[in-house]
Amino acid sequence: MRLGPSLHRIGNDIVAVYLIDTPDGITLIDAGLAGQWRDLTAELTAMGRSISDIRGVVLTHGDTDHIGFAERLRRDHGVPVYVHEADAARARGEQSTKPDWGHMKLGATTRFLWYALTHGGVRTTHLSEVVTVRDGDVLDLPGAPRVIGMPGHSPGSIAIHVPVADAVFVGDALTTRHVLTGAAGPQPAPFTDDPAEALVSLHRLEGLEVTWVLPGHGTPWNRGVAEAVREVARAGATSDS
Repeated sequence: MRLGPSLHRIGNDIVAVYLIDTPDGITLIDAGLAGQWRDLTAELTAMGRSISDIRGVVLTHGDTDHIGFAERLRRDHGVPVYVHEADAARARGEQSTKPDWGHMKLGATTRFLWYALTHGGVRTTHLSEVVTVRDGDVLDLPGAPRVIGMPGHSPGSIAIHVPVADAVFVGDALTTRHVLTGAAGPQPAPFTDDPAEALVSLHRLEGLEVTWVLPGHGTPWNRGVAEAVREVARAGATSDS
């Protein structure tokens, strides 16, 4: 799916991966589920591109539904994979957490689990090697992605600001479609290690002048950062009451 001149998405509102397309090559934001490899190659073909045009993968965090085909790219095609240093061990499979699932609805939860099951969610290959990043780093990749530390969902969660795409990629710092309830609109994401810290981290996005706020799960949001943050705060307050 083409969202803009330099911006594409594969997957869907359950699990999404983004491609930043520039004359210098392609940067991937996250690597979804292993079974979305076919979606990746199909989108590249439609773009007139190939795997050899991918210069790097930047992970918003190290959870298994974001690293799906990253090791395949790294191992078989020499594509470096970048992750915040605080999530490097998670991306390598050395650490894991079991956050509370919270409220669920049968239909939405079943759809999420079925999609994960049928797209390789139970056979994720962790990274053997990663390139670690820190808050404030501007990476030498197409689009010059800038790292914004967003701890909360995980210690090393980040947002990635890419001006050429008019976008900030937020991973699970927020969601626009709750995979366990089906609720739509910007709101706190499930499976979050520290929900209170995640809400505080959202303020680090304030002042970004971008159209697109792009989560790892949910509909692409094109009404800017300020309104997205307000909606998440409102949804968080409602869920706490």
